[in-house]
Amino acid sequence: MDYSSPRRDDSLNSLLSNISVVSRRRFLLSSTAAGAAGVYFGMNQALARVPKSGGKPIPQVTDQDRDYMRQAIQLMRQAGVVDKTGGPFGAVVVRDGKVLAASGNSVVRDNDPSAHAEVNAIRIACRAVGSPNIPGAVLYSSCEPCPMCYATAYWARVSKIFYAASWSDYADLFDDTNIGRDMAKPYPQRTVALQQIMQGDAQKVWQDFRKIPNRVRY
Repeated sequence: MDYSSPRRDDSLNSLLSNISVVSRRRFLLSSTAAGAAGVYFGMNQALARVPKSGGKPIPQVTDQDRDYMRQAIQLMRQAGVVDKTGGPFGAVVVRDGKVLAASGNSVVRDNDPSAHAEVNAIRIACRAVGSPNIPGAVLYSSCEPCPMCYATAYWARVSKIFYAASWSDYADLFDDTNIGRDMAKPYPQRTVALQQIMQGDAQKVWQDFRKIPNRVRY
């Protein structure tokens, strides 16, 4: 077969002429991107259920780990069933064998939608050590963290999360998967409307921030 034949070149040129370049922003707002993100979130949730060792032995769960989780589950019951300060969620933060913080959900008591057990516990732990970061800390959560709680643990540099109940165990009451699906949609289709204004003014602040030699980092 002659791979340099004019017919083949014409076909290739025809194919390439139909390819259009789409900007990153337009792609992110497109339904195609939303669909791809939706697939990603779905796959991510499914894969999260399957422990992967990467060829390394999976660390054994110790009796001490179970004791910390029992504390988290006790806080879960206290918050949701006994005191009714919020949903049945509890969390404990431990570092170097020391409990830095323990808290239940207090959304209802505090009228604070961010007062999830994990967020409360991480806030307490960070204040206790005097830093916004707690590297090396382990979070024991009575339930699989929602996106907000996972992000809080991420920003706090938490090293590991143990959780007891899965999202599927209480999806009829609190459906955290809705957030992932919502964020995968184009901006105009999201539950909370997003519209950008005054970008230039905000960019000026970022320019000034970049000029600060000892600017805040976390």
